[in-house]
Amino acid sequence: MNQPMKPAALSRRDVIRKSSAIGVAAVAGGLFASQARAQTATAPETRAAKLGFIALTDAAPLFVADEKGLFKKYGMTEVEVLKQSSWGTTRDNLVLGSGKGGIDGGHILTPMPYLISTGAVTANNVPVPINILARLNLGGQCISVADEYKDLKVGLDTKEFGKALLAKRLKTGKPVNAAMTFPGGTHDMWIRYWMAAGGIDPNKDITTIVVPPAQMVANMKVGSMDAFCVCEPWNRQLINQKIGYTALTTSEMWMNHPEKAFALRADYVSANPNATKALLKAVMEAQMWCEDPANRAEVAEICSRRRWINAPVADVIDRVKGDFDYGTGRVELNSKFQMRFWKDFASYPFQSHDLWFLTENIRWGYLPANLDTKALIAKVNREDIWRTVAKEMGVAAKDIPTSTSRGVEKFFDGKVFDPANPGKYLESLAIKTIKRT
Repeated sequence: MNQPMKPAALSRRDVIRKSSAIGVAAVAGGLFASQARAQTATAPETRAAKLGFIALTDAAPLFVADEKGLFKKYGMTEVEVLKQSSWGTTRDNLVLGSGKGGIDGGHILTPMPYLISTGAVTANNVPVPINILARLNLGGQCISVADEYKDLKVGLDTKEFGKALLAKRLKTGKPVNAAMTFPGGTHDMWIRYWMAAGGIDPNKDITTIVVPPAQMVANMKVGSMDAFCVCEPWNRQLINQKIGYTALTTSEMWMNHPEKAFALRADYVSANPNATKALLKAVMEAQMWCEDPANRAEVAEICSRRRWINAPVADVIDRVKGDFDYGTGRVELNSKFQMRFWKDFASYPFQSHDLWFLTENIRWGYLPANLDTKALIAKVNREDIWRTVAKEMGVAAKDIPTSTSRGVEKFFDGKVFDPANPGKYLESLAIKTIKRT
């Protein structure tokens, strides 16, 4: 009967050599496993997102992120950037969500995530939580006036314009109209603030009407409104078509004011934290690219393309570059009031700015006076994600704000907004329509 073979005796050197090999293999295996876990931990949970935009130049970071492959760079290979016909459509598609044929987020008027999250502007007032991830830009909007009032050369001061509007109303017996893009949105706030500062009550002396941005010029041409507030290229196009002129750029009212935001449905953010960060990285990198003066001409060319704004480059390029011909003989080159995409903390979503918009929406009765603004901002504003992403991208410390507040803000009419005391600011405003609860 064969005996089992006895194992050969191992020398001390053999034991050491085999033990070392096992140890190296174990370490290497552990390293590869940890790397795999790290990659899994940071990989996007989904590579898809549907992002909406309106045909305006302040959506440029989304256009650039798509055109330059930045979404793909950060692993988001199935991003669709989809044109919306109006801000009302944007709201409706956000409420639906991409799972029901809508969108996950995108380019939006800064107050809208709050108005949607509270249910103030949704069907049956059903709240749909939305998160603000970044500000897309500062300034860059304009208020335009029909050529009918060209002799007045309307600017910041609306007193004479108010008299002319009253005279027209008394003569024709018809309302005079000022157009904005969405009730409670940024353009609504700018045109109301401007008029009220000159003694015009936007709820009594005029009628504010909602017109989609791309339809502003056509409506002014047929006499549907006397003034409007919107982003470019529609103010410049109005001048090029000799229908009206620019009264002011909105940063003349409030220097470097917050404007559009990049927002996502809160359920998308919670389900896809890594994908959210990847989308934000692409948008922030695009903002940096758009800010560079050397890229502004290309930004204008990209914006003008059919899939984005679909307008002549001549209607886009001047104001994207920061050059303003107001159509009244006033011309400013490389204006300090130009749109900012990254400079001056343009991308960071200051909570203090959201508080101003909530306060103004309370001023005009869109939101109740007893609204818990602090709690609402804590739910909607995700500046914490912005900070995390900025650090992961290696953004310089000097470009990351040290506070969630930009501090006390000053307006062209002498009014002051202190985020520590919004009630005092509200009390200082002579014209307002508070919704009592």
